[in-house]
Amino acid sequence: MRLAFLGTPDFAVPALNVLIDSGHDIVAVYSQPARPAGRGKKPTPSPVAARAENAGLAVRTPDSLKTTVEKEAFAALDLDLAVVVAYGQILPKAVLSAPRRGCVNLHASLLPRWRGAAPIQRAIMAGDRETGVDLMQMEAGLDTGPVLAEVRTPIGPRDTAADLHDRLAGLGADLLKNALPDLLAGRLEPRGQTADGVTYAHKIDKSEARLDWSLPADRLDAQIRGLSPFPGAWTRIGGERVKILLARPESAHGRAAAPGTVLDDDLLIACGDGALRIERAQRAGKAVMERQVLLRGFSVPAGSRAGGPEPG
Repeated sequence: MRLAFLGTPDFAVPALNVLIDSGHDIVAVYSQPARPAGRGKKPTPSPVAARAENAGLAVRTPDSLKTTVEKEAFAALDLDLAVVVAYGQILPKAVLSAPRRGCVNLHASLLPRWRGAAPIQRAIMAGDRETGVDLMQMEAGLDTGPVLAEVRTPIGPRDTAADLHDRLAGLGADLLKNALPDLLAGRLEPRGQTADGVTYAHKIDKSEARLDWSLPADRLDAQIRGLSPFPGAWTRIGGERVKILLARPESAHGRAAAPGTVLDDDLLIACGDGALRIERAQRAGKAVMERQVLLRGFSVPAGSRAGGPEPG
């Protein structure tokens, strides 16, 4: 079969590896253009582009697939199928319809819940108990196409976005590997998405990262885990902006205090309901540290306050 792969971040690399190992003819790999990265801001190929180049595959990095030139170039590949995983561009109808079996997408949610850009983070932040990966036949709508295959996984009470990202990347690759023969043979039964339960995983805005200590501890815990490691939930402690990358809800029984009050010398902070024990954090300009290491050079005594306004 003549295949193309469209993907950009680390999440898509395991799926590309499945196609490389499948023995089919990958005639092109599409990825987002190289972006400035590192201290020198040197243009750096995406993880997918780097893996494809290492495998000796033809890599294309157009700014857009909507131009006539790019749509014609894609059609000229004479594809049987295109596989899309976190590519980062909306595909025009001419691209979706060019391969003989169309385009399929691995999406990191249980559709129709969490259509859109940030399904992993949104699932954790919403307190979902389960998520998964769907293999979907693409159509013009945003993640609206029929589901061809699905794998599910629980969201553990300690899972961060990084944990879930890595697990779903592996599960998605396995799903593609197992479904690919039936997909190419036309043996998969598509399941149309219902109108019930549709939610949208809008892109994470940095304004969502600030912690509001008046909220319950379990909600703040979900916010912290959903934003860990990037962009990282944050608060002000000791006059500094500190990213909180992992915390643990605890009871504040017998320790009545205003939300944001540090309740002991071991970074237990009062919330609107309950309290959070900070377990992993990062001060500005410093490495990520576990709580015990952080406190060696950062005094946060009981009675201190977290939160408060940004300095003018």
